[in-house]
Amino acid sequence: MKKIYYLPIVVLLLVMSIKNADARAFDLPALPYAANALEPVISEQTIQLHHGKHLRAYVTNLNNLIVGTKFENLSLEEIIKQSDGAIFNNAAQLWNHTLYFALLSPKGGGEPKGKLADAIQSTWGSFENFKKDFNALAVAQFGSGWAWLVKDASGKLSIVKTNNADNPLTKGLTAILAVDVWEHAYYLDYQNRRPDYLSELWKIINWDEASKRY
Repeated sequence: MKKIYYLPIVVLLLVMSIKNADARAFDLPALPYAANALEPVISEQTIQLHHGKHLRAYVTNLNNLIVGTKFENLSLEEIIKQSDGAIFNNAAQLWNHTLYFALLSPKGGGEPKGKLADAIQSTWGSFENFKKDFNALAVAQFGSGWAWLVKDASGKLSIVKTNNADNPLTKGLTAILAVDVWEHAYYLDYQNRRPDYLSELWKIINWDEASKRY
């Protein structure tokens, strides 16, 4: 009698478990370096705030927002392309930040090599010209947003800026380099001096990763 009584509950729990296993839950992406590894360019305190709190909040919000929606089992890229409002903002910020942190390295800096270096040389005449144009556009981004090195379907490079959570993925472009110019990315270390943050950031750019994306 007891076995017959509990059988429906066991089956129900099993079905719920299978359903939950099928639903996509996004995780906080791990940093590819220690939280203090980017000092003195970016402090451990900034990394703990930026990655440990801001990015974690985007992950948590996204997971909560997509439950019971058509986005529940889609990839992050598919969600970004098909959503708007709060779901888009949190999904895009997860994607943007994952790329941003991956493109920084304590062993970074210097200049790109190989095909990416050739493409930058061909487009801007020199790496220094490229950096100058990139910094100028990033400084000019009004309020919160991002600066990007992107390529189009033909392989042509360009520098673009986006507002808030927007990114090149929505425009059919491939992001090669992502630089966060929201104030939480630099305010603890540079206060309101965004140009100083941008100038120092080149010392830790992971050009190997950028070249792979190109």
